Amino acid sequence: MKTMRLFLGLVAVLGVTFTGNQVDADEVVHFESAPVKLSPFRIRKASEQGEILPQPQGAPLLGYLTRPEGSGPFAAIVVMHGCEGMRLSIKDLWPKRLMSWGYVVLVVDSFTTRNIQDTCQSQLPNRVFDAYGALNFLSKQSFVDAQRVALMGFSVGGTATLEGTKVEGNEQLMDHKFKAAVAYYPACAGNQGDATVPILILSGDRDNWSPADPCKKRLANLSDNSPPIELDIYKGVYHDFDAPEFKVGRQVFGHIEKYNPDAAEKSIRSVHTFLRKYLSN
Repeated sequence: MKTMRLFLGLVAVLGVTFTGNQVDADEVVHFESAPVKLSPFRIRKASEQGEILPQPQGAPLLGYLTRPEGSGPFAAIVVMHGCEGMRLSIKDLWPKRLMSWGYVVLVVDSFTTRNIQDTCQSQLPNRVFDAYGALNFLSKQSFVDAQRVALMGFSVGGTATLEGTKVEGNEQLMDHKFKAAVAYYPACAGNQGDATVPILILSGDRDNWSPADPCKKRLANLSDNSPPIELDIYKGVYHDFDAPEFKVGRQVFGHIEKYNPDAAEKSIRSVHTFLRKYLSN
């Protein structure tokens, strides 16, 4: 009951609207990360030498599927969590919010099947392949419009979102493509270059874990041919500013994580407008 009261309280704070035309969240689904494809050079060399190459395999993953009632097909969002894993706002609040806007949502759990607790002091380099494995799964569902799927990530999940939608990245090896991307407080790389899809980045100017300056540098280096990258920077705002779990605020490894209701509300409006713009029919 205490957990339910907390959840309902968070729902009230964020103003998420629910109707009778929605199904329950957290339908657990099983899929695999996108397999790492071999390069044409490696395949050619194996053929020349008579070598039999193993079939590329993906890693088994869990996901939490939320979808509106009806047959669709609906636009969809793949959601990537941060280094701490499945916090409440990512597993429950964001999916319900996105579903109330008419989207199918698949939250990717990159940790459970790998027996990982967190990666806040380490790295999990293949999360881009997790995102595309989720896209492959959604593309097979009759209730999903495979041409209208966005990628959305938080913190290191946001970093994976940027990695998965950059020119000359692993995106070029994938069978299915995302239509747009949203990254909350990611670690930008100033030299990352052009994007493959329109991107919305949302950051706080006091975030010293994922500072906004490299994001500004990336935008300054975009070519005229790049899809647009929008950067919203909120003044006086820290990491995890959209997460009511951190209403009191906390310090982790010298970095402040703190909810900011005003910035959260503004960012939610920006995300709603952005997704409507790029995922509409």
